[in-house]
Amino acid sequence: MQRRQLFSLASAGLVTWWLSPTQSPAQSQSQSHPQRVVALTTLSADLILRLAPSTLVGIPRGRLLDQDPRFARIPRLGLGNAPNIEQIVALKPDWVVGAAGFHTNLAERLKGLGIPSYLTQVNSWENLGTTIRTLGSTLKGDPQLLLDSYAQALPPSQPPSRLTTLLLVGTQPLLSPNQDSWAGDLLQRCGAENVTATLQSQGQFRGYVTLSPEKVLEINPEVLLLVNPENPDPQSYFQERPFWQQLRAVQNQRVHVFDYYGLVNPGSWEKIITATAQLRQIFT
Repeated sequence: MQRRQLFSLASAGLVTWWLSPTQSPAQSQSQSHPQRVVALTTLSADLILRLAPSTLVGIPRGRLLDQDPRFARIPRLGLGNAPNIEQIVALKPDWVVGAAGFHTNLAERLKGLGIPSYLTQVNSWENLGTTIRTLGSTLKGDPQLLLDSYAQALPPSQPPSRLTTLLLVGTQPLLSPNQDSWAGDLLQRCGAENVTATLQSQGQFRGYVTLSPEKVLEINPEVLLLVNPENPDPQSYFQERPFWQQLRAVQNQRVHVFDYYGLVNPGSWEKIITATAQLRQIFT
């Protein structure tokens, strides 16, 4: 599996503060808000730029940010899952925002240097709202515009009946999100019946389960969603699999291709809004 995919699958859950033992988050942030912030994920970089643009002094490399002119003049710090601590320290940040799991050890090292960190895990729509509010309050930025857009992105009501839906992420192995992932939570909120929602992961990432071709045939969903970060046209890969023509979704032409960013890896606010709009069009 590609490192980019591994990074996004590990970035799911709640939030963690790393501060000096004698300070609570409220005490620390009440004294002064951060003036120089390093973001280690694409989502945190995008949210910080929207909330308090003058504070952002470092971001990770990657397709999503490298193609966005808003970030053209901000220093890069290596890939999101392999930031260079010397580069981070050289930027003299007073706050570093990363992802729990991938940046936990780094946060401990920064803590020893007196640099506090905030580690996010966005594995649900609710946690995204919490992250927006936390960043806004800490940076003294106004999150209301984002929160208004956030409130309007999901459908106002659920459909009377849900279409059985299978989302395939990656190709080797075949992965599908359960309810403990960003993708699984988003599918449910947008009106899909995620057929792998309650399956338990046996691998490293609890939010995703590994499926065999036989299991895909057994599930035989009404709607099939495809994401493959390694191939701009994942449908071309799956068409060669022996189960393809036997699926109801294929026979009824209910196959939809999604960008990796937005549905699997939240990526950025714009990508999230695009993914939710695409899901609403299919299911509501």
